Amino acid sequence: MALTPPGGLIYRLSRRSDLLALSGGIAFSLAFTALIWWAGQRLDSIPHLPDYGADWYYWRLPEPNFWGRATAWTFYLLHQATLWGLIYYAKKRVRWYVAGLHPVNVVALAANAFFILLHFGQTHIWYDGLAQDVSIWTSLGSVVMLLIFILVMENPRRGMFFGREAPISRDVVRAIRSYHGFFFSWATIYTFWYHPMETTSGHWIGFLYMFLLLLQGSLFLTSIHVHRWWTLALEVTVLVHATLVALMQGNNLWPMFAFGFGGIFVITQMHGLSLPRWTRLLIMAIYAGAAAIVYTGLGWVRLSEIVRIPVIDYAGVFVIAWIVGGALWLVRRTGLRPAPGTRWNGP
Repeated sequence: MALTPPGGLIYRLSRRSDLLALSGGIAFSLAFTALIWWAGQRLDSIPHLPDYGADWYYWRLPEPNFWGRATAWTFYLLHQATLWGLIYYAKKRVRWYVAGLHPVNVVALAANAFFILLHFGQTHIWYDGLAQDVSIWTSLGSVVMLLIFILVMENPRRGMFFGREAPISRDVVRAIRSYHGFFFSWATIYTFWYHPMETTSGHWIGFLYMFLLLLQGSLFLTSIHVHRWWTLALEVTVLVHATLVALMQGNNLWPMFAFGFGGIFVITQMHGLSLPRWTRLLIMAIYAGAAAIVYTGLGWVRLSEIVRIPVIDYAGVFVIAWIVGGALWLVRRTGLRPAPGTRWNGP
């Protein structure tokens, strides 16, 4: 259950200003995505090497240079250090959830807006992102891990399989909740600086998603940060993003993403919304009917692809739980204790 500040309203710095910040942040995200699209024609003259397949990241300079690398890594590290510092400060000095904004939220919003602008300028001057030096799978993997962490964190509230909890220790869940802000910040900011702000459909849809995740990461310790419809929207956005990118690439893999992430919604995510039983059954029927129609056309031999993403995500849930549980066991065995101020204060 969420902690409320002692003294009540005196800690509520501007009642429901978090809703205003959310609305403004979404408007900023849409507007900046439009700016990326509008300015992208300036990047058409950038040369690229041929596309060598799934392991190859196409949008990087054929010949890396010092300033491209130096700016990408320096700005990424500054962005990361800034947000980690703000999260640490909030955990140590603020700690309370409010129906409004803390001053540190305003600073975080301003910092992310500044680094978004900085990345735009860096792309148009030096172009290269972190992709010049690290694999595309590190970027994709960081977002996958973020989504898996959410499944673990939400397990006590909505369950894992049709409303039933997975057998995951509450100590594991508490540990992940206590430190998730640092991991989520890394996953989002690392992916954000991995890509140049190119104008392909995949890029601008992806950057819109990153902007929304950065917005969520700026609203820690506010009521909107844990609002179940807003957090679910962020989870489900990956379904829209992955499906649209697959459609635009024309590789006929869009059903794997649509029904894979859709399956996670049906199995897990919708059960945290307090929907009546008939509504959940209707959603399941629509999902099954849509899958039947699509795979009748594609061929039933491909039906197995809809379980690939759920299998990876749910397997990841138990792997993460096992790793964190092992780390907690090691901490207890060695007599170590968490640092002061690391107690999770969320709902």
